[in-house]
Amino acid sequence: MSKSNIIQLSEFDITQKIIESLTNVCTRAVLFSVKNKSKDATQIAEELKISLSTVYKTLSVLEDLALAEIDKYVISPEGKKIKLYRSRIGKVEIILDNLEPSLNLYPNTENPKSNS
Repeated sequence: MSKSNIIQLSEFDITQKIIESLTNVCTRAVLFSVKNKSKDATQIAEELKISLSTVYKTLSVLEDLALAEIDKYVISPEGKKIKLYRSRIGKVEIILDNLEPSLNLYPNTENPKSNS
């Protein structure tokens, strides 16, 4: 039986997944675009000038990692149910010490979850 290397050992580590996700500029931009105000995917795409499909994929990743959440639903003038997203994270610190990074996530206190 062969030994696992460091990359294999941390492949399923949630801290590693969050760090890898946050190294992507698009992911950071989407996450922090909904820090102060809940927005729908179309608003995010227009604000950041990126494709709507990229925004949806990014939001899915952020939700899976529990970094973003659906704040509430609104009904469009056409009667469609629209999700408004918000960041659960207000600040991120990644500290590299030897091979083991540490991750500090601070809650988003800018926009408390609405009660709707």
